[in-house]
Amino acid sequence: MEERSWARCNALTVDVEDYFQVLAMAPYVGRDAWERWPCRIEASMDRLLQICADRCVCGTFFTLGWVAKRYPQVVRRIVAAGHELASHGYGHERVWEIGPRAFREDLIRAKGLLEDTGGVPVVGYRAPAFSIGPRTPWAREILQETGHRYSSSVYPVRHDHYGTPEAPRHAHRPDGQGGLLELPPATLRLLGRNLPAGGGGYFRLLPYRVSWAALRWIAQAEGQPAVFYIHPWELDPEQPRVPGIDLRTRVRHYVNLHRTEQRLSRLLQDLDWDRIDRVFAPELAGVSDWQAGQAVSAQAF
Repeated sequence: MEERSWARCNALTVDVEDYFQVLAMAPYVGRDAWERWPCRIEASMDRLLQICADRCVCGTFFTLGWVAKRYPQVVRRIVAAGHELASHGYGHERVWEIGPRAFREDLIRAKGLLEDTGGVPVVGYRAPAFSIGPRTPWAREILQETGHRYSSSVYPVRHDHYGTPEAPRHAHRPDGQGGLLELPPATLRLLGRNLPAGGGGYFRLLPYRVSWAALRWIAQAEGQPAVFYIHPWELDPEQPRVPGIDLRTRVRHYVNLHRTEQRLSRLLQDLDWDRIDRVFAPELAGVSDWQAGQAVSAQAF
């Protein structure tokens, strides 16, 4: 067996949304048309939860309030399987587009619905399309005021739909000690640039070994846990095709869907994984890694 004592385990995260809710599809599938598209979230979530169960892995599921309202059984299955329930907002709208007031309302609506449905506290949040950054200086304060303790909403890469490449690559508190903890998806620093290594389309489009090697490097060379993300629809190669979409969106969304299930199962076996609230427990508690290690060592005697 490969020796893995070189780092804390990584954080597996899932953005619980359906195929027609991807923001790249917004020009082709309006929000007012969501109810008319066949929803496949139950079947794809069952498949994903089974993969996690087969590998004895727990993760953090950033779930849309829209999904929770229509498919409460999905939320209950997440919680029953031992995963962390977190918020992806209610309506899957970019934070910088809706502004402070609507953002607060969206957070409160989603958090309340998820907590009432799942019966557990919700303290984590991920913005749709990683849409918190320089254009939303008010967002972190609102997240704290609404009871969120951490966010995974800033992706320090350059991308045409999202990204804040100048942001820190690892867990940090943008507002100083005691503020909201930000947990960026994994990136690899190479030739002066941050390259995405945290999952999503990159995990499907690039060879498996690229993702595996990048995540292992972050753990070994940098001593940091990686935040990895995936969507249930990425395990659903039979999903209906949205007509008329541009070539870039078609490639990003559909290529290698048939490979995702096998790749994810392999990744969960090849590396160590857990929920965000456990992987980053020292940071969320406001103590250093050294202090956490001392506490663990003391408990052993």
